[in-house]
Amino acid sequence: MGGLRKLAVPFVASGPSGVAVRTRLKQLAPADEEVLRLVGAHLGTLASRDLKARCADALAHDGEAWAARKREMTPLSSSRWAGAITKASHDQWALSRRCQLAHIQSLEAGISTIRHRLCLPLREKGGRRAPGGYHSRQEWHAKARRLHVLEDRLEQARTDRDAGVVHVVRGGKHLARTRHHLAAAQLTETGWRQRWEAERWFLKADGESGKRYGNETVRVSPEGEVSIKLPAPLKELANAPHGRYVLACQVHFPHRGQEWADRVEANRAIAYRIHYDTARGRWYLTASWQIPRTQTVPIEAALTQGVIGVDMNADHLAAWRLDVHGNPVGDPRRFPFDLSGPAGHRDAQVRHALTGLLHWARACGVTAIAVEDLDFTADKTRERHGRKRRFRQLISGMPTGRLRARLTSMADHTGIAIIAVDPAYTSRWGAQHWQKPLTSKIRKTTRHDAAAVAIGRRAQGYPIRRRTAPPPHDQSDRAGHRTVQARPGIPWREGTRPRIPGPRTRSVGPGRGANAGDQNAQHRSGHSAEHESWQQDSLPLSL
Repeated sequence: MGGLRKLAVPFVASGPSGVAVRTRLKQLAPADEEVLRLVGAHLGTLASRDLKARCADALAHDGEAWAARKREMTPLSSSRWAGAITKASHDQWALSRRCQLAHIQSLEAGISTIRHRLCLPLREKGGRRAPGGYHSRQEWHAKARRLHVLEDRLEQARTDRDAGVVHVVRGGKHLARTRHHLAAAQLTETGWRQRWEAERWFLKADGESGKRYGNETVRVSPEGEVSIKLPAPLKELANAPHGRYVLACQVHFPHRGQEWADRVEANRAIAYRIHYDTARGRWYLTASWQIPRTQTVPIEAALTQGVIGVDMNADHLAAWRLDVHGNPVGDPRRFPFDLSGPAGHRDAQVRHALTGLLHWARACGVTAIAVEDLDFTADKTRERHGRKRRFRQLISGMPTGRLRARLTSMADHTGIAIIAVDPAYTSRWGAQHWQKPLTSKIRKTTRHDAAAVAIGRRAQGYPIRRRTAPPPHDQSDRAGHRTVQARPGIPWREGTRPRIPGPRTRSVGPGRGANAGDQNAQHRSGHSAEHESWQQDSLPLSL
């Protein structure tokens, strides 16, 4: 047990701090679409220039530089549009800095792994904590060359970070590289150009409390009327007073629509974003606002009705309900999902699986769901599992952070608490202690189902092991009490069990049982033949 790492204490995950709902802009007139394209393209050009200026300032940026950029942009748009653009540039630069730090940490982990494996003999067997040596001399030589490449990249990344230099592509680096592989992406040059321009448009504005309907730039009335504040060069396109353009369509939000309406009526801040989906040819409106973070309940209160342990896998969620004593109840459940395809499809699959999980939890009356606090950052590097390409793709494709965030957000209004537990050894110990005992002729328990039981027991504070090995000698308490059967707070947990009168086994010697005085009680069919003679009755003459 000395080699096992210390386990983290389970905790209740905090609730969401914001809400985002989306609806479609239906029945737009051709003139409305043309205005949206012109406004998005004009503001997108300003956003690109401002982001370039922000990246050029690097670490020398301050509040005065931010105000100067906003003043220069105001005559070309408006005061509020300029504020939204400069804030978006600042947030993008900060996000790039965080991604740059994550890239440096990934390079450091890869370099450390290569150096370790280069020092080992060829074909040295590795363990769970550290990989072994390389398989051949050719692979060793190739990794030695790769080590120098990674060291050069690390040096350049550290230099850029010290100077505050970041590399940002408006529209996405992946989409920019797709331009050189149109056949593989099944796109034409015209289709790619439309998608590229749409991604670089800027049509989003932050809300402001106290202003009419919570947003002066993109305004949505309680009746669903959408109006936009036009930039100064496009004011001749206005069809409403004060340089505004009102769209012909009306919108409503099916999800959280009442919350949105309450905020609009109270003139509370709501941020809006207009997005165009080139693949479907549809326009969408997204509304978002901040909410006070829900106060988390104590973990003891959340576990009063038991818990549902959930083990996340590449294609399904394995769940099992546990009672308050940590015993599995009923049969395990599976909630499948498919993580292939575009990001929208993957997100919909995750939401569908989590919806089924929450509905099952509410039907069972359980108020707590236990999930693993997973983080595959250290295991995603190709240097640790170089030859195991399928395994690297597997762990890279599992949306661990998105699943927990999505589950916490969806469970916020259901009264179900999400408990995060340490993921160490759950699959191994679950399969060792629970897979075989829970398997029967009519139920085949998988390793993932057993891991779900282990996760639920860890959330409840119980040990994962079902029981310890029997004491030596004759399996009595002579060698000590089986302490794993009792919780740490139970009195006399370390003592021996009290002596129970009577026989301790089913094999009872003659004259030693509880009914030793009545020998007839030892015979199932009545009186025993060795203590009393037996004679068959004669047949009655009436027959």
